[in-house]
Amino acid sequence: MKTHLLPAIKITLITMVLFGVVYPFVINGIAIVVAPNGGNGEEVIVDGRVVGFELIGQKFDQDRYFNGRPSAVDYNAASTGGSNKGPSNPEYLETVKARIDTFLLHNPTTAKREIPVDLVTASGGGLDPHISPQAALIQVERIAKVRHMDKDLVSKLVAEHIEQPILGLGTARVHVLRLNIALDQLQSSK
Repeated sequence: MKTHLLPAIKITLITMVLFGVVYPFVINGIAIVVAPNGGNGEEVIVDGRVVGFELIGQKFDQDRYFNGRPSAVDYNAASTGGSNKGPSNPEYLETVKARIDTFLLHNPTTAKREIPVDLVTASGGGLDPHISPQAALIQVERIAKVRHMDKDLVSKLVAEHIEQPILGLGTARVHVLRLNIALDQLQSSK
């Protein structure tokens, strides 16, 4: 027994140190050197103050702003994660129906069938900062009306903020925080 137990304990201690201490320090060191902002996340700065992060979505629920994708974790970056409820789950279906009803209440000229799925379903991580171009464009009429702006001007702003996929991989998307910042800046410049 001693011949098997002692080597097992040694191997356990070595792997604990190697993968619990050394590996995290090496990866953190690489992030500090290679990643933008030293691996601390890319901050979005407006007028010298941090207003958000590039890869973490925020809740925008005022009619004057573009709404982002719903979050299963209420945009809490400390507890990212989606929901494991599928389309056959009654509770999940009620949540999606409530999101659809809320969207239609705030966007009365939109037909139910026109609502892009990313405006009523949460992403896997729960913090997606992007929406589809269709999800942004469907909100243009509401925002233009609330802000007393020309619809074509707001549509043009959306078009300017569409990010095309890199090397054709993925889909086009719009960064909601950056779009809302540009919207505020556009309106304040008038």
